[in-house]
Amino acid sequence: MHFKLIIALVEDAKTNTILNAAREAGATGTTVIKSASGEGAEESKTFFGLTLEAQRDVLLLLVEEHLSRHILETIKTAGEFETQKGAGIAFQIDVEDVVGITHQIEKLSETVEEKL
Repeated sequence: MHFKLIIALVEDAKTNTILNAAREAGATGTTVIKSASGEGAEESKTFFGLTLEAQRDVLLLLVEEHLSRHILETIKTAGEFETQKGAGIAFQIDVEDVVGITHQIEKLSETVEEKL
């Protein structure tokens, strides 16, 4: 089995919505890193040196490669990435090797076989 790592940088208010949608799309687990910050193409607005931008969460989803594109598209839709400026971004990278997910592989095997 081969895996992809989906990394999503999302508004913290949308984290639960995105996580629920990703799970429905086939994701079996997520690691959430709270309160990340950054800026996009435009500088963040400040008020007396304090950033007015909402905090972001970093979502890390290790997913089976056959499910990855569907999960990525689901995250995009749930997070309103294409319709709302600055809502977030998500991307996937190849994973060379994984340990510690034996219990998830059984569940994933059934799901992937159904998709193929």
